[in-house]
Amino acid sequence: MRSVYILKCSDGSFYVGTTNNLNRRFKEHCTRSGSVHTRKQISVELVYHETFKIESQALEREHQLKGWSRNKKLALINFNKAELVELSRSRD
Repeated sequence: MRSVYILKCSDGSFYVGTTNNLNRRFKEHCTRSGSVHTRKQISVELVYHETFKIESQALEREHQLKGWSRNKKLALINFNKAELVELSRSRD
C-alpha cells in the first residue's frame, strides 16, 4: 500500500508527498527529518491523504497533485467537488 498525502506547513504552503508508511513519514516531517521544504517549517499538519495498492498509481497521483494550483488543492482538501470540477474546467 502506498499513500499520497498533503501537508499544510506553518507558512501556509502545501507539501505533497508519497510514502509506504504514512505514520512514520509524518513523524519524520514533524521532527524536521523529512523533506527539505518541511525542515524549514515550525509545524506541519496532515490535511489530506489517499491510499493506493499500486505504487505507480500513487506516484502518478503525487505528480498530478504537485501540478495543481493552491485553490485546486484547497478544494480537494475541503472535499468541495463542485469547486474542484469548476477549477478543472478553468485550468486553475
